[in-house]
Amino acid sequence: MNNVWIDLLARWGHGLFGITWIGLLYYFNFVQGEYFKEASKEALPDVKAKLATRALWWFRWGAMMTFITGVVLLGVLGAALNGWILLGALLGTFMMLNVWLIIWPKQKVVLGLAQGDVASSAAKAGLASRTNVLFSAPMLFCMLASKHGAAVHEGMSLVSAGLSNGLMAALGLAVILELNALFGKMGPMASVKGVIHMSLLLTVAMVALVVYL
Repeated sequence: MNNVWIDLLARWGHGLFGITWIGLLYYFNFVQGEYFKEASKEALPDVKAKLATRALWWFRWGAMMTFITGVVLLGVLGAALNGWILLGALLGTFMMLNVWLIIWPKQKVVLGLAQGDVASSAAKAGLASRTNVLFSAPMLFCMLASKHGAAVHEGMSLVSAGLSNGLMAALGLAVILELNALFGKMGPMASVKGVIHMSLLLTVAMVALVVYL
């Protein structure tokens, strides 16, 4: 199989698994989480046992397969790697790691599948999940700009231009926000409207850094 077919199939799989993953991310944050705040005590155990566990299975494996197909794409692209891809890949990698290293382990405690402090685990899982929502809009923008980036900014090829000051600033901002996911607080991401607005604002900020700095 030549690189053209590998590229096509990897892009198809990356999109398919990504839709599954991000769709469930939005479901958890915009629908299920809000429902849990209002649900009766009688309803919650059944929902947690039969719905949340199933959704989390598709969620975490959607994340993993999105990451794997992304790695394949990076291998196929090779010299065509550009700054948009690098920034988007970093955001996506942080998101995948948040799923597997924070959200899933802490959710197991919340759902009664593992031992631990429920309140603390719920808070840590919630912050990591909100951070993934925060990253989702700029990550998607970068994935699109990686193919059509000439319409946004010239000279993003890492081979010819290296790491620009703006790109390094955007990468640094991503790292700082990920550190907040590990050790910080929810802040304006606590509400659904807040995290949506912050995600769109982060997209604008990162694009502005890359393009104008």
